[in-house]
Amino acid sequence: MRRKPLILGLWLALLAGCAVIAARTSYRTDMGDFLPRAGSPAQRLLVEQVNGGAAAHILLLSLSGAPAPVLAALSQSLAGRLRQQPEFLDVLNGGPGSFTGMQDYFWNNRYLLTAPDLSTAGLRNALRNDLAQLSSPLGLAVGQGLSADPTGAMQALLNGFSMPAPAMRDGVWMQPNGSAALLLVHTKAPGFNLDAQQRAQDAVRAAFAKALQAVPGAGGAMLQMSGPGVFAVQSRDTTRQDVSRLSALALLGAAALLLFAYRSPRMLLLGLLPILTGGLAATAAVSLAFGFVHGITLGFGVTLMGESLDYAVYLFTQAKQGEAPAAALARIWPTLRLGALTSMAGFCAMLFSSFIGFAQLGLFSIAGLAGAAATTRFVLPLLMPGHFFAVGAAPLARPIAMLQRHKRTGHAVLGLAALAAIAALALHRGGMWDSNLLDLSPIPAAQQRLDASLRAGLGLHGQRYFALIPAASVQQGLQRSQAVAPVLDALVAAGKLGGYSLPSAILPSAQTQRARQQALPDDATLRARFTQAAAGLPFNIQAFQPFFTAVAAARAAPLLTQASLPPALALQVSSLLNKAGRGWMVMAPLSGVRDPAAIAHALAAVGAQFTNLGQAATGLLQNFQAQAVTLAVAGSLAILLLLWLGLRAWRAVLAVAAPLAVAVLLTAALLTLGGAKLSIFMVAGFLLIIAIGSNYCLFFATTRPGTAEWPRAAAAIVLANFCTVAAYGLLSFSRIPVLHDIGRTVAIGTFLVLLCSALLSTRRSA
Repeated sequence: MRRKPLILGLWLALLAGCAVIAARTSYRTDMGDFLPRAGSPAQRLLVEQVNGGAAAHILLLSLSGAPAPVLAALSQSLAGRLRQQPEFLDVLNGGPGSFTGMQDYFWNNRYLLTAPDLSTAGLRNALRNDLAQLSSPLGLAVGQGLSADPTGAMQALLNGFSMPAPAMRDGVWMQPNGSAALLLVHTKAPGFNLDAQQRAQDAVRAAFAKALQAVPGAGGAMLQMSGPGVFAVQSRDTTRQDVSRLSALALLGAAALLLFAYRSPRMLLLGLLPILTGGLAATAAVSLAFGFVHGITLGFGVTLMGESLDYAVYLFTQAKQGEAPAAALARIWPTLRLGALTSMAGFCAMLFSSFIGFAQLGLFSIAGLAGAAATTRFVLPLLMPGHFFAVGAAPLARPIAMLQRHKRTGHAVLGLAALAAIAALALHRGGMWDSNLLDLSPIPAAQQRLDASLRAGLGLHGQRYFALIPAASVQQGLQRSQAVAPVLDALVAAGKLGGYSLPSAILPSAQTQRARQQALPDDATLRARFTQAAAGLPFNIQAFQPFFTAVAAARAAPLLTQASLPPALALQVSSLLNKAGRGWMVMAPLSGVRDPAAIAHALAAVGAQFTNLGQAATGLLQNFQAQAVTLAVAGSLAILLLLWLGLRAWRAVLAVAAPLAVAVLLTAALLTLGGAKLSIFMVAGFLLIIAIGSNYCLFFATTRPGTAEWPRAAAAIVLANFCTVAAYGLLSFSRIPVLHDIGRTVAIGTFLVLLCSALLSTRRSA
């Protein structure tokens, strides 16, 4: 009895330590933190796009539900209010003030951003062109800036710079049919700062409510928001809601099953102790290993409830009437220990996954099951009543007894079902795997459609093709960006490419800026050249004083840096030039790609890489699918090895393995009925079926029907299965794809393992 206080003290100390770690850990919900580790530059770019990067600062707003003139006034009112809020860097709606900062930047720095020909011949050609345009319908617009920019440097900059080009109506951006006014907002907070993103979105809603009151006739208007920040906040909220709701339901379900079987509130509380220990140990282990716990990993704790409860169920249910808890544990512990080890061995394969989320799920399960098994082994026997007997468990064995009475029929049905499953999988039409990266997203399809609609209306079409240009530093990245520009210009001129964006168009390298400054003539030289160029043309040279002043200012101006950029342009540069490991990567989006092979060849000649994000996404998932299958096979082999070490007979191992194989086969066939595809998450589900179901097979294989122990062993297996199926079944209702797919797969599979093991693993009657 002296060991009891020591064991309980150590257990409570462990719980307290794990609770402290869990309370201090960081919990994240970004899908980027759950994705596979990218290998190629294209895949790293893809993960960057999913994580949001600079694009995560963008909010897309839609105002609808009123006539177009009212929506235009509402857009102007909302934009004006948002520009006064500290949460926003830039607010664009097509109206006055939308591009003021960008236009000022280009205008004030036009002679550092371009290299106009300021020779006498170049100036004369520019003046002749100005004269021709003054007599055209564009004459008024040209004349307004002629005295300060006769070379057309500003127009050349704007022509080479891509901006959103939505439809205009009543002075603001609108959907082409006038059904909605559109705004593009840049938040100060990055996408991963979810609390700041939430505050920014709340500020938009508050400003919209005030704008509704200020604009006559706008009472029925509606605000819709989209963008990476909106998705991130929604994902966090969805994860929190699902985890809280499903955890509560799983706990209630487990409590109901325990009360039904044991008719004792005390045993109910004792049965929850392995869950408590396993959950805290799992959270602490993941936090220590990864530095954070993903919300989806925490949601996976719902399933840990079912399996952690199994160990207590095996002990409580198999205790014979009048048997001491320690004696009951000693009798079942070898089988229970082997079952726990096989489960953990199966999860061990997930630790080697490049999919960060799966690695977390694997460690979470291993640590949680180890904590639950240790609690069952050392703590529960000390706290159980002296001669506890599960009075309500006996009826649970009746379904198994019925299967046993019709064993031959059951074997025939299983055989036919297995053949049908093999045929269904062999004849499955189309690919077996779902390789759409968007299917990993917890964002509802309706929200994805809204986002696509807003992006189309704003002219922000999703980029599929990129030119990737590696560099050792920011300055080298800008220099290499400038070197690639002529190659891309040639492709555009040849009709093989529609357009492109490069960071050097916004921020030239320091070397280029110095060269342009040095090429600018001094004031006297410029005036002399200009006088010669204007000879015989109807221009008043004195009117061009703003031009001479601007060139002189550019000669003495400090070089432009990223700090010089207005917020919207700074975000664009940071999206085009990213840190990549120890170096940097220029990621230039390409539009209007008509000849991918020619573009790839031209870029390769200058050390750049042409990449297709669609192919990168497919490759990323295909790589992981192959890896997941390999790890699942490795986990299954580890389980078989442990079974052989524990049972020391291949016939016994086969009796355990055969039901698992049949159950996985039937589950795969059911999941792919009607042409459905398997997700990468379902591969992990198959591994979980094997890890969890091996426990059922072991108890059936080691307990002979007709003995005094068999009814209670069968009842324990059925009760444990109900707990597991209930937990994973609840998980299948999650709106998060990984939890939904794993929950559905394991709920179906473990129930089938129960049926298959009852028919195939059970030994002959005594």
